[in-house]
Amino acid sequence: MRPLAEGLSDAYRTYAVDLPGHGGSPPPPEPWGVIEHAQVLRDYIRTRIQSSVTVVGHSNGGRIALYMASQPDFSSSIDRLALISPSGVEPERSWAYHLRSGLATALKAPVQALPSSVQPPVEDWLRHSLVWRLLGSADYNAQEGIMRETFVKTVNYHLDGELRQIQVPTLLFWGTEDDAVSRRQMEVMETAIDDCGLVELEGAGHFGYLDQPEPVLSGLRHFLENS
Repeated sequence: MRPLAEGLSDAYRTYAVDLPGHGGSPPPPEPWGVIEHAQVLRDYIRTRIQSSVTVVGHSNGGRIALYMASQPDFSSSIDRLALISPSGVEPERSWAYHLRSGLATALKAPVQALPSSVQPPVEDWLRHSLVWRLLGSADYNAQEGIMRETFVKTVNYHLDGELRQIQVPTLLFWGTEDDAVSRRQMEVMETAIDDCGLVELEGAGHFGYLDQPEPVLSGLRHFLENS
């Protein structure tokens, strides 16, 4: 997200925040979910910026921003949302996903039946086994330790029922070649959020702000100047 922050810095004060376990930030002390990430961002906004802000988020960062804007305890920190391919709407799952999920559940069942004193090392062995890696997604397998469990807690948190609570102006960007977030998921967000617009980036993938930075920057400037 740094290119966007740098691209807007001539007219706006921007902050590029590394979430725990990303960039220059250390991992969290234990596996975190969406709520814990929202709490640390809210505290950062309150102590460092001391005013409500426009949150520009991508993918899971968008999920966290959507959660914050939908919750009374967090929404006062949010002025506007500008999100690129945000996660948060429950996806349609393929038969292959359900097959992998069922196999993973079956593999974990015997481990969970073991005495609690021996469960941790056996779970660690299972998570590092070849069969477990074959069942996991590329994003899951790219994580290690606490960050792997953090990934599981965040990626399985869906906001379908909370989107209608968002009352701030919202701009969405989505690449037409995005294979991580579908057009249907974006339509769910656009329909549920009262003041919301969607910009399609023709030919861009999941990282639309890198694939087509100029349209994203132009859209952001127009949004910030006119909303």
